[in-house]
Amino acid sequence: SGKSLPISIVKSISDTRAGRDSAIYWTALFVVVATIAIVYLILRSRHGLALTAIRDSEEASNSLGVDNLRAKLLVYIFAAFGTAAIGALIFLTKLRISPGAAFDINWTTTVIFIVVIGGIGTIEGPILGTIIYFFLREPLSDYGTWYLILLGATAVVVMLRAPKGIWGIITQRYDLHFFPVQRRLRIKDSD
Repeated sequence: SGKSLPISIVKSISDTRAGRDSAIYWTALFVVVATIAIVYLILRSRHGLALTAIRDSEEASNSLGVDNLRAKLLVYIFAAFGTAAIGALIFLTKLRISPGAAFDINWTTTVIFIVVIGGIGTIEGPILGTIIYFFLREPLSDYGTWYLILLGATAVVVMLRAPKGIWGIITQRYDLHFFPVQRRLRIKDSD
């Protein structure tokens, strides 16, 4: 069950395959850059501070005047927009819409692997995790079922050795932050 594009459209797309691939690439690049920019700007804003307060304690943030329901709803809307944009790009590359392709468990496990390997709670972590995933996927995909076992073993080793992910190791060693969203208290000297 599913729906393919009409044959006339597929033939016209096949004739301009390079143009289609180029359009998909530039659209995907725009979506990625826009998503990273939106996430960074939200986390650096007052709304991001409210989200941090909600993460730490919903009751305390509510007592400080944060509208918890509104803050969560805005995050849900932004996440739904990003997910819809990525889903549309995926179906543009496949030329076939089917529930099995959209709701496959591999999507969930891939995203969890990327975030765990890269580093949870940072913007840089999932970017690094995606790069690592694609570098591991190519050589390991020849091993069939062992491919998934090797990816799982890699994730377990990283979780045990580096609970903050590989980006956490880099940050700890080199104090490197491309997207600094943490807030720090600075105390001025009174002399």
